[in-house]
Amino acid sequence: MTGSTDVDLSTIMSLCKRRGFLFQSSEIYGGLASTWDYGPLGVELKNKVKRAWWRRFVWERSDMLGLDAAILMHPQVWVASGHVGNFTDPLVDCTNCRHRFRSDHVEADTCPNCGGVGTFTEARDFNLMFETHMGPVQSEENRVHLRPETAQGIFVNFLNVLNSSRRKPPFGIAQAGKAFRNEITTGNFIFRTREFEMMEIEFFVKPGEDEEWHQRWIQDCMNWYTDLGVEPTRLQLREHEGSELAHYAKRTVDIEYKYPWGWGEIQGIANRTDYDLVAHSEASGESLTYFDEQTKERYTPFVIEPSAGVDRAVMTFLVDAYTEELVTSAKGKSEKRVLLKLHPSLAPIKVAVLPLSRNEKLSPLAHEVHEMIRGAGIVDGLVEYDDTQSIGRRYRRQDEIGTPICVTVDFDSLDDRAITIRDRDTMEQIRVPIEGMIEEIRAHFA
Repeated sequence: MTGSTDVDLSTIMSLCKRRGFLFQSSEIYGGLASTWDYGPLGVELKNKVKRAWWRRFVWERSDMLGLDAAILMHPQVWVASGHVGNFTDPLVDCTNCRHRFRSDHVEADTCPNCGGVGTFTEARDFNLMFETHMGPVQSEENRVHLRPETAQGIFVNFLNVLNSSRRKPPFGIAQAGKAFRNEITTGNFIFRTREFEMMEIEFFVKPGEDEEWHQRWIQDCMNWYTDLGVEPTRLQLREHEGSELAHYAKRTVDIEYKYPWGWGEIQGIANRTDYDLVAHSEASGESLTYFDEQTKERYTPFVIEPSAGVDRAVMTFLVDAYTEELVTSAKGKSEKRVLLKLHPSLAPIKVAVLPLSRNEKLSPLAHEVHEMIRGAGIVDGLVEYDDTQSIGRRYRRQDEIGTPICVTVDFDSLDDRAITIRDRDTMEQIRVPIEGMIEEIRAHFA
């Protein structure tokens, strides 16, 4: 059997296009580099990842609230946060081919793009924020930025949420949404792109309690991935060294996954101290503090920030779930089976109803079974009906897209009012009366 550590990236990319998970953006025009469109199955998977995150960290907790802030913000937000002055990458250019690199990604003194002919210019800083203009006139006064993170929308709304919800620390605000970074080096499919989606939490705590809460959030975030089926041995924690800490961070720990090309960050959990609230207080003139009525103490909360990339999480679940195994066909031949062992809650299609054939005698009962399952509301997702190709090919297709169970209606079903339920991972099949079918399916997703 082959797991995710043995698969190469091209195999994952091929499956994603072939089965409708991801497409190159603007492909009919030659594509736009480092931009991807989520197809019919991909958008289902992506939405389920976000829903699983929201369920775990907002709905299942009593100390969390949600927010959806605007992408465009007042220009002074990014000045106060330090993004205008600090959100940069060091760049070098090849003197021969003019190719541009991040200086920390270049290991030699000569350019690898032109075979070592060219040398590099001195490094200079490049701000990663995308710029645009509001209104009909493109002027300095109308310049705004597309947000490079969702966090600042939470910080500038701290008082609004605090006053409207009547919460007190410790409590958190969660947000999922688009962000944009003009990355110089992109690649590895959807791992590093310029347009992406984030799932971020800003958790406000009393100073002095920040280190304990930071450690708790590190473990909670790690548990989220393993609870959704990610193999623990393919995950690791990496502590940021002092030289790589962001300007706002007291401590940062990354959760990394072992991708086909090596370890890569899927989430960072940072102790941002009171940096952001203090910075916005000073810049705006509004006091972003909390007054404790019991202790009669006013303080600026410290902030713990678990920040995850939606697209990287999607890629992690896809890579980790990808499996190849040898099975014996009905004719006794050994053949390869490809399947995505996605957690049932993440599967784009929850149940596939597969009549044994397109025979007109089977179709009415098969459609009846399909509507029964859809109408029962027992699965949070798509229930597919598929009667094309042979039953074996349809099983293989559902395996490859991660469908947990298939329901087959055959000619015996016309007489005994029973159907066959097939498990994706084990390929075991059980015969169940149609009257008991809903309970059996419900138990599978419990």
